[in-house]
Amino acid sequence: MKVLVVGGCGYIGSHTVVELLKNGEEVVVVDNFSNSKRDVLDKIKKITGKEFTFYEMDATDKEGMRTVFEKETIDSIIHFAGYKAVGESVSKPLLYYRNNLLSTIVLLELMKEFSVKRIVFSSSATVYGAPEKLPIRENAKISTTNPYGETKVMCEKILSDFVRVNPGYEAILLRYFNPIGADESGLIGENPNGIPNNLMPYIVKVANHDLECLHVFGNDYDTPDGTGVRDYVHVTDLANGHILALQKPLEEGVHIYNLGTGEGYSVLDIVHAFEKANGVTVPYVIEERRPGDIASCYADITKAKEELGYLPNKTLEDMCRSAWNFVKTETKTEEK
Repeated sequence: MKVLVVGGCGYIGSHTVVELLKNGEEVVVVDNFSNSKRDVLDKIKKITGKEFTFYEMDATDKEGMRTVFEKETIDSIIHFAGYKAVGESVSKPLLYYRNNLLSTIVLLELMKEFSVKRIVFSSSATVYGAPEKLPIRENAKISTTNPYGETKVMCEKILSDFVRVNPGYEAILLRYFNPIGADESGLIGENPNGIPNNLMPYIVKVANHDLECLHVFGNDYDTPDGTGVRDYVHVTDLANGHILALQKPLEEGVHIYNLGTGEGYSVLDIVHAFEKANGVTVPYVIEERRPGDIASCYADITKAKEELGYLPNKTLEDMCRSAWNFVKTETKTEEK
């Protein structure tokens, strides 16, 4: 099977490419390096010992993307190409609406043109907004609190409407919770450009003395320690969820799955687990709540378990250790 991975050099995309190659799939990667680094390409090859095809391309460029479809005989698509920082989406909504929606529309138009029947979409638990009930099931009410989440809702709707009027096509919507950690090799991990928006890379940069302290946004939520609670899942477990989605028999229509662990941990739980797992200190300060954030969010993953065979097996300690191992490996490489 030849899989087109759009945004395949990013954090989740690169780990998914690794797992696809390990699984013996033929992979075509498209990325424009807007929030990824070129050296990831060589690192993927080093981890897997396998080659793949790469195109430097913006997924919103329809004519450019058409050349990829013309040159490659694509069987399935995994769509990771989207901006993902909640805070930035609040301050730059048009940037998010344009990029995230247009990339999806372009891919669907080309899927129809070249008869590619299946797309796996990188969605998010943000589509649930402030949940009415925990754990969150796939049939929960959709209610977003920020433009990033709105783009995911809109993309899900666009995908659903496309599949509804095109018999034989399938869209698999994977609603991620909070991926953290890194590949066991230490070669790839979460390494965003600029100041991190996500918790784990922020913790890692503080532990590595790249940043002075961690800013914890809010300690007055209705949670056990007052800090926000999320469902953190190891990125390799998440990547394997995509493999399982592609392995299931093609079934036209829209299929939605939560990918998390079903467990909720607070910000301070993660800080303390990281300190314990790695023998380091992570100083932090409490700040005001951040616009668009919610108190608690964790998944019911029963459907993914039953229909995909999805079973995350990495522990919170695994997540913390692998994230730190990635940064230590990066540091050693830079020092050479």
